[in-house]
Formats: sequence, C-alpha cells, structure tokens
Amino acid sequence: MDKTKSQYEPEKGDNSESRRDFLKKSSILTAISVAPLAVAKAAEHNLGEKLSAAFETTPVNLTVNGAKKQLNVEPRATLLDTLREQLDLTGTKKGCDYGQCGACTVHVNGQRVLSCLSLAVMHEGQEVTTIEGLAKGEELHPMQQAFIQHDGFQCGYCTPGQIMSAVACINEGHANNEADIREFMSGNICRCGAYPNIVKAIQEVKNGGRKS
Repeated sequence: MDKTKSQYEPEKGDNSESRRDFLKKSSILTAISVAPLAVAKAAEHNLGEKLSAAFETTPVNLTVNGAKKQLNVEPRATLLDTLREQLDLTGTKKGCDYGQCGACTVHVNGQRVLSCLSLAVMHEGQEVTTIEGLAKGEELHPMQQAFIQHDGFQCGYCTPGQIMSAVACINEGHANNEADIREFMSGNICRCGAYPNIVKAIQEVKNGGRKS
C-alpha cells in the first residue's frame, strides 16, 4: 500500500521545484504585460513636459488704470483672466466666456474690448481701463452716478460691463437717440431686464446731466 502511494505522489523536493518554476514564469509574464504601460507612462510624462514648455510665460507691459504693470503671462491667458487673477481687478466680470454677454467689457486705448476674447499678450504697451479706473478716488464717474440715480442695475453682475460700454457708446458718437443707444448697447445683456433705465442713464450723461 505504501509502495503504491509513493508511485503517484511527487516527492517534496519535486513539488518545491515546480512551485519555483511557476513563480518565475508568472513574474516574467507580469513584467511583459506591465512593460507597455510603463512605456506609455513615460511617453505621457514627456508629453506633459512639452506642453508645459509650450505654455511658458511671456513678459507683457500694460498700463492699467493709469499705472504701469510688468506682468508674466501665459500666451494663452486672456486679458480678462489676467486682470482678475494677476491684478485682482475683479470688477470686470466673467460671464459667458464666449463674447456674447458683454460682462467682461473694458477699454483698450479708449476702445471697448471684450476681454474674454482677447489675449493679454496682444496688448503689449497698451492702456487698459477697467471699471475700477473710472472713478476718481471717491468721486464716481458721471455714468456710474447716472446708473445709480436711474436704477440701471438690479443684481449688478452685468453692471460693470454695461457702464464701460455706455461710456464708450457716448465717446463713439452712438448715443444721439434711443434707437442708436439700444443698437450699440445690444452686445451687453442684462438678465434682470433693466434696459429702459440703462437707456435713461446714458441719455442723461449724453445731455450733460440733463434728463431727456
């Protein structure tokens, strides 16, 4: 009986050898399967370095609200994000980010610009005016005062862009009548619907403080 059993059971030494062979083969197979993943990770790391290099900062000199600023910005950074994040001028609002609402309107060299569609590097050496730059200390700009007097805002989110466009509308000679004002202010959306009061505020400033 013992002799028969020994014919079918492997010796302990043989069993240990077969286990070691199995572990070796498993390790080799695992290494082969992981190798492509390691290569892919390395390639991904190199790609990240290339992308990072592509977006290195560029020096830009701006005059913002009368003060000269030397900035380092990414080539892809918008004027809006640069004003808000680097200069902490958060009066200029981020609305749609597609240039459709007008909340981000600022003046560049006296012309109104949608800052969400304009790259900061495009304005090297130019003068930028934001809503913070309209008032003279504690003295409000006439357009700011008119918006208050005529309730030209409700929630106030679109108001900075509305005021910047309203000032430009007069300076551009597009505030001669109500129809023109509505036409040339149409790029600024007020979700609260304060349009009639905005028009009145613009008309009053255009008339030198006299109500139309």
